[in-house]
Amino acid sequence: MEFAVLGWPEDGPTLRLDYRRFAYAGKFVVGSTGKAVVRDGAESAGKYADHVLAAASFSPDRTDADCLVVRYVTVRDDRQGEGLGSRLLAFVAARAADHGYEQVRIAVNNPAAFVAAYRAGFAFTGRETGLAELVCERPADAPATRDADAYRDGLDRYRERDLDSAARDRLDAKAAAGPPAPIDAEPGS
Repeated sequence: MEFAVLGWPEDGPTLRLDYRRFAYAGKFVVGSTGKAVVRDGAESAGKYADHVLAAASFSPDRTDADCLVVRYVTVRDDRQGEGLGSRLLAFVAARAADHGYEQVRIAVNNPAAFVAAYRAGFAFTGRETGLAELVCERPADAPATRDADAYRDGLDRYRERDLDSAARDRLDAKAAAGPPAPIDAEPGS
């Protein structure tokens, strides 16, 4: 697998993803955000986008020039559950540090994204934004301090929503297990 930053916001990179395979595919066509990808490393002929397994878009925070905000993360439908989203988030955070950012933030709207962010070294701030998105942050140069209480608090916020019993059972299992183990930014690192 190959991790790459396609460009920073000032570079205006765009990426065309198959909307049938990636959630938020249309958000990657705009050039106002930076883009990073995980690709399968295949060197065969064909479009670059055909080899993308996961993608992230990001831009500077509008009120804090030292903070990079990850706007969207998407993983190809047949590769979900492999930790690619977490690894890509950790990779973006490390590149943010290289690019001069001190802090990285993401707002997540579901428990799977919340767990992925925690695996990438983000921690729940206790704040919500947008349409019930939980705000998670980490220093750009290192994972955040792991806080089991903040992790459970984030899961409890999801539990307050209108969920079916299976979703509640999954949340209970995640809470009982505690914060997930951190993940390396790139396989083998």
